[in-house]
Amino acid sequence: MRRALELARQSEGHTRPNPPVGAVVVRGGRLLGEGRHTRAGCPHAEVEALDVCRGRACGATLYVTLEPCCTTGRTPPCTERILAEGVRRVVAGCRDPNGCHCGKGFERLTAHGVEVVWGVCEEEARELIAPFAKHIATGYPYVTLKLAMTLDGRIADRRGVSQWITGEAARAEVQALRRRADAVLVGAGTVCADDPSLLCRLPGAGRLTRVVVDASGRVPAAARVLADPAAEQTVLATVPAAAAARGAAWSAHGARVWTFAPDREGRVPLRRLLRRLGGEGHLHVVCEGGGALAGALHDAGLVDAYELYYAPAVLGDARAVSGVAGRGCLLPRLERLRVVEVRRVGEDVLVRARRG
Repeated sequence: MRRALELARQSEGHTRPNPPVGAVVVRGGRLLGEGRHTRAGCPHAEVEALDVCRGRACGATLYVTLEPCCTTGRTPPCTERILAEGVRRVVAGCRDPNGCHCGKGFERLTAHGVEVVWGVCEEEARELIAPFAKHIATGYPYVTLKLAMTLDGRIADRRGVSQWITGEAARAEVQALRRRADAVLVGAGTVCADDPSLLCRLPGAGRLTRVVVDASGRVPAAARVLADPAAEQTVLATVPAAAAARGAAWSAHGARVWTFAPDREGRVPLRRLLRRLGGEGHLHVVCEGGGALAGALHDAGLVDAYELYYAPAVLGDARAVSGVAGRGCLLPRLERLRVVEVRRVGEDVLVRARRG
């Protein structure tokens, strides 16, 4: 199962709107085949693994990270292929959270004499499909807030300079996070200050969507996210007044301009933006700041996971840029997060926390 999970993780960020899944076929202690779901419309992990077996899977055990599907979509049901191959036992990480499938794949297999065991490495299997599970249940993508900060919670100095607070090891992990995501989300201030590309530089990275939130029309048309060869992967989320003034320039190289009626504070309504991203099949959105955008997402309860990289440094300046600059709350209403990991990353420290 751990090998199946390893295979599935290679597909994170590539399979939307499907979940990443890995599968391994074993008989008598020998590996017969393994596979993973590479992208929507391609064979599922079980089929990939069984294809490698070349008809030798009769009596074998299939390990798969997610309950096999039992309905016909863009591909045939995996349960039927499993039955046709004569697999004796199926070991799954977790149930399919899709209400149309949940438990039905197991029932189909059991009814035809296949031994089914599920819940092996369940926590890891459920974590792997957390973005898919949220999308299926709500229509919204899973949102991870990533920030690189000083120990006193600052992401830039008083002049807006942020490169580089954390070290190379932390920045490498951010590339890996982008590789697992479907979209990266930033505010106009981040683009204006740093002119980032926001693309994933790792080999085999998927088609990452870049989303820039700009209600005031500050982002220059020459910004890399709007003018580089990947401009078609950029969405500029704005309001009607800014779109009327800047939309044509923003979209000159192929970027899409999404216009939303502003909220009561004149800002882009983030819930509607995320809903639209979810509607396009994006499962996992990583927000990389700045502070105002991070604060607005946090205030609205739209962040599912926090990945906070802390450098061993203190700016000690009240005018420096805060990592989470929202409305905030008083202590009695403070929401406690659940810390899932704390570890060293080079000279920095990563704290991963989740809501609920």
